[in-house]
Amino acid sequence: QVQLVESGGGSVRSGGSLRLSCVASQFTNSMAWFRQAPGKEREGIAATIDGTTYITYADSVKGRFTCSRDHVKNTLDLQMDKLKPEDAAMYFCAADTQLISRGWLLDAAMYKFWGQGTQVSVSS
Repeated sequence: QVQLVESGGGSVRSGGSLRLSCVASQFTNSMAWFRQAPGKEREGIAATIDGTTYITYADSVKGRFTCSRDHVKNTLDLQMDKLKPEDAAMYFCAADTQLISRGWLLDAAMYKFWGQGTQVSVSS
């Protein structure tokens, strides 16, 4: 069983920045960040797989969010810049021991392990 612990959420004003971190209790091949706002479906926003420098982003965050992984420490960070009110949501870290195909990395159904989430609020 992989344990995931997120940190770094909070409240900022529109245009501000936050950095989220996720620590996994053991090595995983695939890791990702998802978010879910009230009344909306869970959205994959950034994901990566081990052994590569490949990172994929949702169109909604491209150019504003930067995902980085430390393969030794089993961490996945998400630097969020130029935050907008529509970025407000609960952010979840997800991981799987399987190597998820690139085309499926932002699909929540592909991940077995999930963190508890960290809240991000953005005021206008």
